[in-house]
Amino acid sequence: MEGVDLGLLFLRWNGVLIALGIACGALVAALESRRRFQDSEVIYYLFVPVTVWAWIGSRLWHVFTPPLSSVQLGLTTSHYLHHPLDILSFWIGGFGIPGALIGGTVALWAISRKYELPFWGLADVIAPGVTLAMAIGRLGNYFNQELYGSPTNLPWAIFIQPDHRLPGYEQVEFYHPLFAYEILLMLGGFVLLLWLARSRFAERLKSGDIFLGFLAYYSLVRFLLEFLRLDVALVDNININQVFFALLFIISIVIFWRKHLTADL
Repeated sequence: MEGVDLGLLFLRWNGVLIALGIACGALVAALESRRRFQDSEVIYYLFVPVTVWAWIGSRLWHVFTPPLSSVQLGLTTSHYLHHPLDILSFWIGGFGIPGALIGGTVALWAISRKYELPFWGLADVIAPGVTLAMAIGRLGNYFNQELYGSPTNLPWAIFIQPDHRLPGYEQVEFYHPLFAYEILLMLGGFVLLLWLARSRFAERLKSGDIFLGFLAYYSLVRFLLEFLRLDVALVDNININQVFFALLFIISIVIFWRKHLTADL
C-alpha cells in the first residue's frame, strides 16, 4: 500500500515519512540549539528557507541526473527541459539527496551571512537532526518498493513486486533492502553525533566538526552502498552519486584537517 486514501486527499507514505522526518529533525535541532545557544527560535527561522532550498536542490539533482528507473520511463533530462512543468510536478520522478545537501548548505550559509549568524555553529546544531530526518524519510522507500540493492538470498532479503523490478531482473524476486541498511546506519550516525556533542571529547571539538563529521560519515555510507545499488544515476556511464560522495568525503576530511592544523600553528 503506497498511502492512505482520505477521499479527496491521498497521502503517500513516502511524503508523509519525509515530512515526519523533517519535523523530527527540526525538533532535535531546536533542542540542540537550546542546549548550545540557550535559544531555539533561530532554528524555526531557518527551518522554512533551508527546507525549501534543500527540496529545490534535490529536485534539480534528479532532473539533471535521473536514475535508470526514471530514464526507462522516459523521464530524462531532455524530457524535463522540454516539459518544464514536469520539473514542478514533484510527484513525477523523484529527488536526489546530493542536491538536497548542496541546496540546504548553501541556504544555511547565505542566511548566516545575511544575519551575521555563526554558520559552523548552526551547521553543528542541525547535523544530528538531518541525520535522523534521513533515517525516517528512508522508510518511504519500503512502501514505494524502491532503493533496493542487488539480488540476494540472505534471510533479510526483501521481495520486490514484478512491476517495480528493473529490466533484466524481471524473474528475480529478492534483493538487498538497501534502504534498510541506510536507515540503520543513519540511526547509528545520529546516536554517534549526539554522543560526540556531549562526550568528554566535546571540548576538543571545534566549531563545524560535528557537521563535517556528518558529511564524512554519510558520504562514506552512501559511497559504499552505491556498490549494491541497481537503480543508479549514470553520467557518461559513471555513477555520478558515487563520485559526488567520494568527493564530498575528501572535501570534508580536508576542511576538518585544515581547521585543526591552522588552530595548532
